[in-house]
Amino acid sequence: MNERPILKNKVYLYLTEFFAGMSVMAVELGASRLLAPYFSSSQIVWTIIIGTIMIAMALGNIYGGRAADKNPNPDKLYGRMIVAAVWIALIPVLGKYIILLISGALIFVVNHYILIWAAFLACMVIFVFPLFLLGTVTPSLVKYTVDSLDDSGKTVGMLNAANTIGSIIGTFVPTFITIPAVGTSITFLIFAGILLVLAILYFVTSKLKSVKPVVGIVIFLIACIFGHKSNFAFWDNTLTYEGESIYNYLQVYENDRMVALSTNVLFGVQSVYMKEDGLTGMYYDYAMAAPLMAGVQEKEEAQEDMDVLILGMGTGTFATQCNRYFDNMNIEGVEIDDKITDLAIEYFDFDENIPVTTYDGRAYLNAIDKQYDVIMVDAYQDITIPFQMSSVEFFQLVAEHLTEDGVMVVNMNMRGQSEGSINDYLSDTIASVFDDVYVIDVRGSSNRELYASNSPAALDRLHKNLELTEDENLAAMMRYVESGLSEYEAGDYLMTDDKAPVELLGMRVMDELIESEIRYYKQILEEEGLQGVLDSL
Repeated sequence: MNERPILKNKVYLYLTEFFAGMSVMAVELGASRLLAPYFSSSQIVWTIIIGTIMIAMALGNIYGGRAADKNPNPDKLYGRMIVAAVWIALIPVLGKYIILLISGALIFVVNHYILIWAAFLACMVIFVFPLFLLGTVTPSLVKYTVDSLDDSGKTVGMLNAANTIGSIIGTFVPTFITIPAVGTSITFLIFAGILLVLAILYFVTSKLKSVKPVVGIVIFLIACIFGHKSNFAFWDNTLTYEGESIYNYLQVYENDRMVALSTNVLFGVQSVYMKEDGLTGMYYDYAMAAPLMAGVQEKEEAQEDMDVLILGMGTGTFATQCNRYFDNMNIEGVEIDDKITDLAIEYFDFDENIPVTTYDGRAYLNAIDKQYDVIMVDAYQDITIPFQMSSVEFFQLVAEHLTEDGVMVVNMNMRGQSEGSINDYLSDTIASVFDDVYVIDVRGSSNRELYASNSPAALDRLHKNLELTEDENLAAMMRYVESGLSEYEAGDYLMTDDKAPVELLGMRVMDELIESEIRYYKQILEEEGLQGVLDSL
């Protein structure tokens, strides 16, 4: 082995291990944020990320150990660190294009679990190689330190401890500091820069003549220039806002009529604000039937207020609509992402007098004793459905917080066509808790609104309060809802805290939605080939 003075410095060796471990975890968490805007942040996506990274690290450990035994030259290890740093730095530049390229190709060749396959292949292509290289660090350094230091046992233990401590810190820093503060792209660049500095320090102090450090610096600077922005929707230059929070990718866009919030670049709108007073044309209008079912107009005539709780406040669309059409509303909201609440105030004209608690919806119900006339559950976004808010135990908790005539309204945004879809599971689960359950499909979308109550007079109150509604547009909308409501016939698809496979059920519906959207292009591909598809686009 070529002797390098810097390798006799224990602090440098420990720093190499420390930052290698930290970078692995930072890249893992960055991977989740890079994939989430395209594939969601569900447990399935996390499983794919963790699994592929473990594969990469295991292969790196094996290769690193064998390479160190065969040719114990530290120049090669630090050369690999430069390559890993450069690759990580290029992820913000090229990663989103690779994801879309893989997804677009798979759409035409895979019929089932398209998003799962796309996420898995994207993860393999983007993240496995640099983490494989970082996986070679520990066995290589063990070989070098055992050969050069007398207290080998203690040193090996310290190296492993440094790697572990780095991994721990690398778990918290991206989530709570760098990603919320500067975004996913700069987070990748920060940790790539740290690895690059460590490797360059080795080459400089060893007085080696090598082009690797120079090439690494040049590519890193190029990556900083072109990859410092977290513009996941890079094809859209009209966004009013694009950013990230601890929980979500966030984008706000607007036109002459409305402002909208989305947490996914490919599908789904989470909240809207109509610039002119009026109905939204979306599921929020349908949800307005819930206050009528709970007797809002009767309470107004009796000069009584109606208490409303919204779990999944978003930017407050439902709250805004309730306040526009009713004068006797006491509205409270729960939203786990405080950044969304900030955006509501900045872009969506949200009433700051409405209290919003930054908390998990179920945990909030566990912490309070108050009962409400209406509880809206609107915490299901794209395919990221929180299992703890989809179980029998959760809906029992909701029922306990409703008044005697109270109504729960649930927005279910993934209406599947096949038997045993996610909405079948949710509806059956709710029906096992509530005596009366009614549903209506939202026109022009995959949403379905569900109303549940243990009061047998809910529909009668809907009709009576509809007659008392003075706003003609709202009255017309409510008449449409009333005529379209159907009593839900419950089945046996139940979800509990112990078993709630919401991710797989959601993926199944996404397959159906994607298949229906691309059927036309698949037919062109079969008849005219790839050029025909390109011409049709």
